[in-house]
Amino acid sequence: MFTTRPTLQGTFGMASSTHWLASQTALAVLEDGGNAFDAAVAAGFVLHVVEPHLNGPAGEVPIILAPAGGPVRVLCGQGPAPAGATIAHYTSLGLTLVPGTGPLAAAVPGAFDAWMRLLHDHGTKRLAEVLRYAIGYAQTGHPPVERLAQTVETVRGLFETEWTASAEVYLPAGRAPEPGRLFRNPALAATWRRLVAEAEAAGPGRQTQIEAARRVWREGFVAEAIARAAARPTLDTSGERHRATLTGEDLAGYAASYEDPVTYDWQGWTVCKAGPWTQGPVLLQQLALLPEGSAPDPGDPDGLHALIEGTKLAMADREAWYGDTGEVPLGTLLSPEYNAARRRLIGPTASLEVRPGSPGGRTPRLSPHATAAAAGPGPHPPEAVGTGEPTVDRTGATRGDTCHLDVVDRWGNMLSATPSGGWLQSNPVIPELGFPLGTRLQMTWLEPGLPASLTPGRRPRTTLTPSLALRGGTPVLAFGTPGGDQQDQWQLHFLLALAGADPVRGGLALQDAIDAPNWHTDAVPSSFYPRGLRPGAVTVESRIGERAVAELRRRGHRVAVGPAWSEGRLCAVARDPETGVLAAGANPRGMQGYAVGR
Repeated sequence: MFTTRPTLQGTFGMASSTHWLASQTALAVLEDGGNAFDAAVAAGFVLHVVEPHLNGPAGEVPIILAPAGGPVRVLCGQGPAPAGATIAHYTSLGLTLVPGTGPLAAAVPGAFDAWMRLLHDHGTKRLAEVLRYAIGYAQTGHPPVERLAQTVETVRGLFETEWTASAEVYLPAGRAPEPGRLFRNPALAATWRRLVAEAEAAGPGRQTQIEAARRVWREGFVAEAIARAAARPTLDTSGERHRATLTGEDLAGYAASYEDPVTYDWQGWTVCKAGPWTQGPVLLQQLALLPEGSAPDPGDPDGLHALIEGTKLAMADREAWYGDTGEVPLGTLLSPEYNAARRRLIGPTASLEVRPGSPGGRTPRLSPHATAAAAGPGPHPPEAVGTGEPTVDRTGATRGDTCHLDVVDRWGNMLSATPSGGWLQSNPVIPELGFPLGTRLQMTWLEPGLPASLTPGRRPRTTLTPSLALRGGTPVLAFGTPGGDQQDQWQLHFLLALAGADPVRGGLALQDAIDAPNWHTDAVPSSFYPRGLRPGAVTVESRIGERAVAELRRRGHRVAVGPAWSEGRLCAVARDPETGVLAAGANPRGMQGYAVGR
């Protein structure tokens, strides 16, 4: 069977990420005696440097980790809405949606503290040891990927006229970063060097220094610079200048936290996801909606139609019931009885409506924005075709985003993480720090009473959704992808392609599942400004085949055919608990994801 790359196999350690420098950094840490958690932290900070259009330290990161011999846990690196982020405040500014850019959209940054807590609780390396890779790439430079230059060029006018601190970093001497020409961020390097120095001054202990770094971020020079930036009026997608609701008190009060995963058993797998403050349970409900005893063949038009319609139903339930503002009826949403009834809604033709269910007899309620048709030329705008890289307009508004990282080591420690937010097009660079704030509050609603309504102290419902799967109660597989609302769609297709195969002993199974033809639907409410959906819209890779495309169109789907390798950016690592053999694969789409290991 043809694959673009071999499935890597070995016994020492494996890493897969959306950038080769991050993957290789993770392996370097493993080679230096670190474990999977040390490696992930080092690689995560490198992703902040080499994929700044996809993530940053003031963004967020949900992490699913499985320490060898220990329980699977979720580490939440998603900060909440600030204390001043009330619906009344935003509507008093004349807003009906949280802007897609600017400080008003900033939640409390969560990524940095999550990485630090992971290192403190599960790592073995010192802060300086894991940060030295990111410091090196920021100070001496790295050859940027093409998409970084394209993103900067898209927002050049904004940077040159309004966000001038961003222009100083990303348009030095008026030139955008160019592939093959070293790009540097000395301000970011200086931030991490100062942070390390202040942490080391706190005492000789490894954990003492990590705790000191967390205090510096929350209350020291980093927090002070963030608070100053948040108070500056900044042009955003509303066309007006606004200040953030984020304050120093919000920063001081935040700490990353642990929780149990949500799980679902399917064909011998136990799939673990973060809770409904993410869209993670959508993957589980998509599995629950599959016919009992078998799964639709995604290469068959009938199976493809059923999968698309099941995805719409699961995403409609996400929109009606997921959030951090109240109880989410997950038990019912994942139950066989509920999903059998939902499955009966799948008819022979494409549904053009958003159809949430009524778990426990509750009445669903949606924001009008969630069911509004999104503006765009033709049946399906070309910007919807992509590989999980962000679609960015000249205001910085971003649709789709994110990085991903998976690591497994020789001891059996395993991790899946999806860093995102705080990307260069989200907010102006903070001059003293070299990175911007994030915009995750754009995923909240300004109507009260919804599960994802903007609420001080509550997390916005994020699209970030790493995955970990067990067999027989033992962690075997960690995987994930960038892609905003598309993430759990592509992960479903990966699992279906892997169904019935052993991810380690199955030869090319892991890479073959990543390489399989892919698709996504935009006929679901968008989590990104300006929200909305495209009824009936489906984008498929051309490798799906003309027969399938014709049949989908006959059934009423509005199909856009993308290039042969344009859908998804999956990463995955695996471990055979019986033999200790490790495996890894990475997505060839986008020309920058890589798996490494030995």
